[in-house]
Amino acid sequence: MAHDSNSISRRKLVGAAGTGLALAAAATGAQAQAPTTAAPMSDPTTKYPKPPFQKQSQPWPGLASKMEPRPDHGETSYKGSGRLAGKKALITGGDSGMGRAAAIAYAREGADVAINYHPDEEPDAREVVALIKAAGRKAVALPGDLRDPAFCAKLVTDAVAGLGGLDIVVNNAARQQTNASILDITNDEFDWTIKTNIYAPFWIIKAALPHLKPGAVIIGTTSEQATNPSADLYDYAQTKAATTNYVLSLAKQLGKKGIRVNGVAPGPIWTPLQVSGGATDEKLEKFGGMTALGRPGQPAELASIYVQLAAEDASFTTGGIYNAHGGGTVS
Repeated sequence: MAHDSNSISRRKLVGAAGTGLALAAAATGAQAQAPTTAAPMSDPTTKYPKPPFQKQSQPWPGLASKMEPRPDHGETSYKGSGRLAGKKALITGGDSGMGRAAAIAYAREGADVAINYHPDEEPDAREVVALIKAAGRKAVALPGDLRDPAFCAKLVTDAVAGLGGLDIVVNNAARQQTNASILDITNDEFDWTIKTNIYAPFWIIKAALPHLKPGAVIIGTTSEQATNPSADLYDYAQTKAATTNYVLSLAKQLGKKGIRVNGVAPGPIWTPLQVSGGATDEKLEKFGGMTALGRPGQPAELASIYVQLAAEDASFTTGGIYNAHGGGTVS
């Protein structure tokens, strides 16, 4: 009996040693896959261009590819790590700005991506489609006017068909036009902004909900304008307050279904919104200069926020607004 007991003890020791070696090997393999060095630190005040910017304007809706300097959406910098592997995402306004940054990041994190954009933004959209495909993921291009409720319903149907399902909905598209006075805003222009920024997410979410399963995510792009509105963005600012509100409301409503709802609230970000009527020439020249960092943000600097809010390890995060204001405006 003593001999058998010793044999069993030895077998346990050998087995434990083997398990330990296997775990050590796995750990070594994991370390080998990780970057050997962290990205070098950079001064956020000088990382990207600062004002003054050159005067420039484009017809609405504007193209990122024609801006000077051209915005950074993470085309060369964003590195994925499989955080969204197998997910299927629909992003409105996916041709430029935060939508484009999210689309690139999602694809490099392993997601298939459908992007919506206005037909006039086709040149920018083609670049995004190519970047998604270069990441080895499926890309679905869905141009159209979000002011049309029938199109919004078809947009979701086509995204589900093209992607083979739907897990992430990012309502990012928006219209922004500067007007010095409320008297300068026509009824048609006000209606255009309200339908693009408020009605479209309403229609899209209603169409998407039957396809969303527990674990799905809805993300809205709101703005610092929701709580600190500029005098010349009367209509745009109130739509962003509405966006913040629907995020908070829907998070409570859909929590029991296991669907998370969050928002991203950027400050001044260098996108075509500004050069296609969203800012005056004077404001554009100084754009972002009044933030704590002394410059506007770049879409690439928000990409990881959209990834985090969609990722599985953020499963307890809902009803949140993630601020990216560059420190806010310094008076």
